[in-house]
Amino acid sequence: MSFFPIEQAPARLNRSELAVPGSQVNMFQKAADSDVDIIFLDLEDAVAPDEKEQARKNIIKALNEIDWGTKTMSIRINGLDTHYMYRDVVDIVEQAGERLDLIMIPKVGTAADVYAVDMMVTQVEDAMGYKKRIGFEHIIETALGMQNVSEIAAASKRNESLHFGVADYAASTRARTTSIGGVHPDYSVLTDKVEGEERDTHWGDMWHYAIARMVVAARANGLRPIDGPFGDFQDPDGFRAAAKRAAVLGCEGKWAIHPSQIALANEVMSPSDAEILKANRILEAMADAEASGKGAVSLDGRLIDYASIKQAEVLVEKAKQIAGR
Repeated sequence: MSFFPIEQAPARLNRSELAVPGSQVNMFQKAADSDVDIIFLDLEDAVAPDEKEQARKNIIKALNEIDWGTKTMSIRINGLDTHYMYRDVVDIVEQAGERLDLIMIPKVGTAADVYAVDMMVTQVEDAMGYKKRIGFEHIIETALGMQNVSEIAAASKRNESLHFGVADYAASTRARTTSIGGVHPDYSVLTDKVEGEERDTHWGDMWHYAIARMVVAARANGLRPIDGPFGDFQDPDGFRAAAKRAAVLGCEGKWAIHPSQIALANEVMSPSDAEILKANRILEAMADAEASGKGAVSLDGRLIDYASIKQAEVLVEKAKQIAGR
């Protein structure tokens, strides 16, 4: 283990994260009543330019008046290249900052982008006398952002999570796709030629590298890696498959752009009863081994050691978070 310590972000439950347009006030209470872990009230892509000012007012009113329970509340501000962003930050943090937990920054390209928002939020918090510090969520959705993802992840003590914004990332890299998430038939391999046999086609995951790269940057800086949207909300099997791929790579949550996707994300991103049982057995076996002066032991015919303890502890802690919620 390196001598360099990794400071972990606050341990928030982040299995599912629901996008709610700030212009759609009829959706606010439904979101509050849902089983989602985190809600982000959106001021960016889901809100038309002529509705942004009213959406901002809607969000301020909702944060102050709706009972959101124990849910973590976030806002997605407009991009730093727009004239909407500064009012998003100043107005909402000043007028509803006590109920705001996170700010989601879209299309983050450089560490300087993070610094700019950090400076604004810090000044408002200090001026208002807030004791709680608002955290940051960053969407990595451009080639520039992916190039600088490690610097972005380390740019502020407020940082809590990195999110993969697949649609804008595809546009930025000029990927040959128009879907939001999922796979593409052209991203595939053929089996070798065998005389007399048909060749099989195996589809691949065209987002594998991008998500894996983001996960490394997030984990190296103690942040939560979160997979972004899956556009076809009428395809639960496709959503579940995408979420599983992200989870295997290390993501601990996924966006829901429709309420029907909340339960799917919670299901995939929660450890199963069997996994929790096995994790507890690993901890018990290693405790017995340690008491006997051993650094490793066999369980169910497989070697487990101190690395196994860390994996098991992550699962057990996640189970406690879910139970506590």
